[in-house]
Amino acid sequence: MNKNTFMRNLADLFQNGTERKIYSYSDYMLLMELVVMEQRTTGPKQSEELNDYTKLNLHRMQRLNKTVVLSESLKIAVSQIQFPQTWYVLTEAWCGDAAQNIPVLAAVAKLNPLVDLQLLLRDENPDLMDLYLTNGGKSIPKLIAVDGAFNEIFNWGPRPAGAQHMMEEYKKNPVKSYKEFGEDIHKWYAADKTLSVQKELLDILEGVLIDK
Repeated sequence: MNKNTFMRNLADLFQNGTERKIYSYSDYMLLMELVVMEQRTTGPKQSEELNDYTKLNLHRMQRLNKTVVLSESLKIAVSQIQFPQTWYVLTEAWCGDAAQNIPVLAAVAKLNPLVDLQLLLRDENPDLMDLYLTNGGKSIPKLIAVDGAFNEIFNWGPRPAGAQHMMEEYKKNPVKSYKEFGEDIHKWYAADKTLSVQKELLDILEGVLIDK
């Protein structure tokens, strides 16, 4: 698929009249609280294990909402965005990578009124997800930034490069259970303190600003 065809397909997805449930960040946090209270998660697959992940993710996001400190360089880059854009994020409540990264995206978007952060559930939007596969998989979160004509400005995800490398290595040689590996990933996030996702967003935004 060439770039022009891709852009046309992306615009068609948002303009074809399909009704999509879109959440603001505050509404998404309320959804997280609701599904935890009801002892369930989002998406068609339900299990006690996914419910437990969702409960942990709510706590992670609540903590990060209070503790994320953005770098001055990133703040400056966001302040220099000069045209309206929407940052769509594909996510699900059970996803640990989403819980670790979306609070950072929300904090960044909040800095500039020209940036509108909107969240969509992955499994309710398979047509959009299929345009943003990672190595053929539906990995989330996935950030897709578009302008007013639904031209893609940039995309990011599903996780910072360091965590992505860990995932790829695990898939090549899964010597431990996925639950144990998941604990390793979250230890990586704790040690990283959101610095990697911030640096990657900074690099992307600086590149976009230079192109403009």
